[in-house]
Amino acid sequence: VTDKKGRFVTNLTQDDFEVIESKKSQEILEFSAESNLPLRLGVLIDTSNSIRDRFRFQQEAALEFLRNAVRTQDKAIVVSFDTAAELIADLTNDQALLEKAIQEMRPGGGTAFYDAIFYACRDKMMVDQPMHKFRRAIVILSDGEDNQSQHTREQALEMAQKADTVIYTISTNITKIPSGGDKVLQYLAEQTGGMYFAPFKASDLSQSFENIANELRSQYNILYRPNPIKTDGQFQRVQIRVKNRKDLVVRARKGYYAPTF
Repeated sequence: VTDKKGRFVTNLTQDDFEVIESKKSQEILEFSAESNLPLRLGVLIDTSNSIRDRFRFQQEAALEFLRNAVRTQDKAIVVSFDTAAELIADLTNDQALLEKAIQEMRPGGGTAFYDAIFYACRDKMMVDQPMHKFRRAIVILSDGEDNQSQHTREQALEMAQKADTVIYTISTNITKIPSGGDKVLQYLAEQTGGMYFAPFKASDLSQSFENIANELRSQYNILYRPNPIKTDGQFQRVQIRVKNRKDLVVRARKGYYAPTF
């Protein structure tokens, strides 16, 4: 929960929140404000031919993010994607190793954007258990275009939601005219409770990265039992809002996949 200036709001209580599922208000059973949870981060960098002229920007932005976000208790991976997704650095808190992996990247090839999200969430973000002990997020630097993936946009989004992973997207489009790729980047961020950025240069991102890191570490946890409970495996839409506070912005997942029994 942030105010209009993007600052995290820390003084809210359970009574301030309302949870709505299936158009019905739900009873909140447990509520907590958590800070300083360990992070599990994925940095996904587009190395396809389509971003060749913006590649240096992407490298600088990725390095800036890692310097702002990764602390001793955190771990990050770096994944590049062009014709296929490739793990460049596995889960580690070694800043030098992460930076070296980014600096050694070279652009070329097609764009398997959705495959990169799917792989990072399924094979890496879900590794450390139990799920609630860590905050999971991926930061994507790309133009949002895809021409090579085996998976669809919705399959990538579904895997992110199942991995409880928030997506933050950074557009490499500097034309100031929103593209189809920008709409995809916005959609993925919005659906997972993340944010979309369209900076002109890497230095514009410094404060944004600091805000992302602070936001990931300081969050509210709300537990409720759905009424009625669904067991059909389908996506259930959930809306969370702060009552009577139009000045506050709640960023949360748009829902969850119901279990199947």
